[in-house]
Amino acid sequence: MRLLLVEDDQKIAAFIIKGFKAEGFAVDHAADGEEGLDLALTEPYDAAVIDIMLPKTDGLTLIAHMRKEKVGTPVIILSAKGSVDDRVKGLRIGGDDYLTKPFSFSELLARIQALIRRSSGASEPTQLTVADITMNLITREVLRAGQKIELQPLEFSLLEYLMRNPGRVVSKTMIMEHVWDYYFDPGTNVVESRIYKLREKLDKGFPVKRIHTVRGVGYVLREKTD
Repeated sequence: MRLLLVEDDQKIAAFIIKGFKAEGFAVDHAADGEEGLDLALTEPYDAAVIDIMLPKTDGLTLIAHMRKEKVGTPVIILSAKGSVDDRVKGLRIGGDDYLTKPFSFSELLARIQALIRRSSGASEPTQLTVADITMNLITREVLRAGQKIELQPLEFSLLEYLMRNPGRVVSKTMIMEHVWDYYFDPGTNVVESRIYKLREKLDKGFPVKRIHTVRGVGYVLREKTD
């Protein structure tokens, strides 16, 4: 999952980035509203965390511009202002949720996960299922044919991305942008390496292989095999 964070307080930003990266998210950080708006309008994100009090362009103006340009990225507003009027204003202008500082990371994570689940339109609110693979987004448990598969955070995030796009070939560039927090470098084999490790855990010992390589294009998680 790829997250946009717009926060000018470096300590808070570092705290949030560290937490989400540990959970397997890719995080882009902007320290002012102008940069945040530019990223929000030009890059694909699964969710955004936006502070209200920002240099150059404030958070509410940023969100209003996003909605005006038909950017539907789910947004959680962060603010030290916790009055009912402030919350109502933030939600009316286009925010999807509102969290008052100080906050716990676990609550922020749970709210982000809830927003992503709702925006994805998944039929199961806490679970993804593709063929015999089941992923619990809350407990982060992965099962294949009832057998538990132990995954590292990045492996979990990679599999989640593939499971949200079953049957669809996703390129290395798309994987890098959604699973890692940097753009694709054609000289690196980080995607191939992580796919190999994921295959070793997910497909080894099973007669049907789920992760397939489409040469010159990317990878696909197949529900059915010919």
